[in-house]
Amino acid sequence: MSIGRRAFLLAGAGLLGGCDRLSDSASFTAMLRQAQFLSRWAQNHVTGAGALAQEFGEDEVSGEFRSNGTSMPDSAIYRGLVANGFHDWLLQVDGAVRQPLQLNLAQLKMLPPRTQVTRHDCVEGWSVIGKWTGVQLARVLNLAGPLPRARFVVFHCADPMDGSDQTAPLSTYYESIDLAEAYHPQTILAYGLNDAPLPVANGAPLRLRVERQLGYKQAKYLMRIELVDRLDGIRGGKGGYWEDLGYEWYAGI
Repeated sequence: MSIGRRAFLLAGAGLLGGCDRLSDSASFTAMLRQAQFLSRWAQNHVTGAGALAQEFGEDEVSGEFRSNGTSMPDSAIYRGLVANGFHDWLLQVDGAVRQPLQLNLAQLKMLPPRTQVTRHDCVEGWSVIGKWTGVQLARVLNLAGPLPRARFVVFHCADPMDGSDQTAPLSTYYESIDLAEAYHPQTILAYGLNDAPLPVANGAPLRLRVERQLGYKQAKYLMRIELVDRLDGIRGGKGGYWEDLGYEWYAGI
């Protein structure tokens, strides 16, 4: 991330108290919306659309990968999945696809794995390096077969927000990326962290890793992947839980 961009993001986080009150400032959210287009243009034209995020050696992995935000979803459904070791958990893949899917953890682990040691950068200003193992999102999407109209991938999570249970799905955490980011080789659905199964505090059984973007894009507790042609009809229309409250949709590092 450039010094100017990091300073811009950290200044906003400091002024507005971190990740919970960005929507309080109309001028700040307007600046964020403008900045995301400049950031996307810069990444594509300076580093290239297919540029890789920096990867590190295993000796650089942090001793503990910090859990930010929710560490245990306040959901009866999710707690039941934890109790039986995620035996009954299924990832639903649907929307603008030729073949809707339901995949359990064992089926995901049968697909060719990818391991990468990368740095997680939070908008709040801290970073941590972790070793992630999972399946490339592209492999899962190819199994489902995106339709020509598909442009975005939406990730629906088990993490209730604002004190609501998962019985109210429109209150759960969600995120989205475009197909170009979805097919990037470092965009993975991670089920392992630091040579161990993904801990609950870090998003078990499956979380998204979009290594070229900031931490709030790395959706945890994945339950459903939906392919769509547009985002403005989903929830608040901005493409993610925090985006609906003022964050940038494109959070490139």
